[in-house]
Amino acid sequence: MSTSSMMRTADENSRVDIVTITPKQIAMDKAAVAASSLPQELLAYVPESYRIGAGDTLYITVWDHPELTSPAGPQQQTLANGRLVRSDGTLFYPYVGELKVSGQTIEELRKAITSKLARYVEQPQVDVNIIGYGSQRITLQGAFLKTDPQPITAIPITLAQALGTATINTEQADLSSLVLTRDGHEYHIDLDALGQNKSVTQDIYLKPGDRLYLPYNDRHEIYVIGEVNRPAPLTFKTTDLTLTQALGRAGGLNPTTAKGKAVYVIRGIENLDQAKGTVYQLDARSPDAFILADQFKVKPGDVVFVGPAGVTRWNRFLTQLLPLTGIISNAANASYNLDH
Repeated sequence: MSTSSMMRTADENSRVDIVTITPKQIAMDKAAVAASSLPQELLAYVPESYRIGAGDTLYITVWDHPELTSPAGPQQQTLANGRLVRSDGTLFYPYVGELKVSGQTIEELRKAITSKLARYVEQPQVDVNIIGYGSQRITLQGAFLKTDPQPITAIPITLAQALGTATINTEQADLSSLVLTRDGHEYHIDLDALGQNKSVTQDIYLKPGDRLYLPYNDRHEIYVIGEVNRPAPLTFKTTDLTLTQALGRAGGLNPTTAKGKAVYVIRGIENLDQAKGTVYQLDARSPDAFILADQFKVKPGDVVFVGPAGVTRWNRFLTQLLPLTGIISNAANASYNLDH
């Protein structure tokens, strides 16, 4: 069947746009993926100097004055001589009194204490260190082995470091759909794609209040149906699942009943009763087709359909497909409710 005939069929039922899988179409898809890089605001963010907050524990050293540095006694551990920043952002220090320290940098607090101590101590030499962080954190949820909140410290933390500490559950994680929530905005990050450029994640700094959510791949499915040896839903965790791999995991085309020309990838069927979907057609009768199939990436929610029927029987296939859209839509709604 010619391309013009296929397009006429699509116009008649007005539910799908049909696109033939060609080298040009694959090149366009690759260009679109390359263009969808990380948001510039993520890469441009540079952490400022750490600012002290409630819950932090400070160790304040006044050289040559152990009575101020270690009031609990030098034999005690450093933490015992630490000073906790109270919930109102203040702490008490001898000869200085109450200090509002929340929001100050370490250097700002050092200068403030030095200035006030100078009334009682000749040329005080003051040093301030944070020995316990309790005020600023990032939170993690989803397919991590460790989901404990991670503190933001005086040493900036990168996305790669946070993921390394949390340890991704590689068997269950959907590596293509990390969500970083910052200041009420969600950024979707494809870790699998970033794996091709490992230096990128080193450049993404996290800030206090960031939330990382890594979904499980049990909600990352495609559906292979029709004239294949093992029709089934297939889960995957990366962006690299190709049409060739999908057909291979389904046992390949049925050599007796499958029609090589009738290999379709249906995309957007969750709203097929409301909006047009896109149908990608592969003519698998040619050896060149397998090269194209090996470069064509499937996406979550796609339906791969192999059958003896051509596009002229598309309406009959839609009748079979629409009940499946209801199942997928319900699964998507359930997934959204679980995630939120």
